[in-house]
This record gives sequence, C-alpha cells and structure tokens, in this order.
Amino acid sequence: MIKVYSTSFCPYCESLKAFLKERDIEFANIDVSKDLKAQREMIEKSNQMGVPVIDIDGQIVIGFDRERISKLLNINE
Repeated sequence: MIKVYSTSFCPYCESLKAFLKERDIEFANIDVSKDLKAQREMIEKSNQMGVPVIDIDGQIVIGFDRERISKLLNINE
C-alpha cells in the first residue's frame, strides 16, 4: 500500500501524484492540512513536518525523490 501525505497547495505533492498516476500506480492521498491525526502519523513516520512524504510498504521517502521512488517501485526510466 502506498500512502502519499500531501497538501492541496504543495506543487511538489502535485508533481508526485501526477508521476504515480502517469504510471498507473495506485496510492492513497492523505491531505495532512485537513486531517490532524494523519499529520501526527506522518510526523511520527518521517520525523519532519514538510510534505510530500511517501510511505511505500513501510519505506519512507521524504520529498519527491523520483530516483528513490522509482527504485522502490521497480520503475525503469
């Protein structure tokens, strides 16, 4: 399961979500500006408050790190 912690006003979040959608990768989008419980969960997992944070089966990626995300998801680019 892939969780994307984001906000609606974050351009990096939008780029990340577009990247995943273009590759038909399913993910749960969690807007941490509206869900304070999810915000606390994201901070506990990543030790930071900035978005995006991606949880790929327990592997945490901070920011839109295309190379690391591609490696974790076995995407060849």
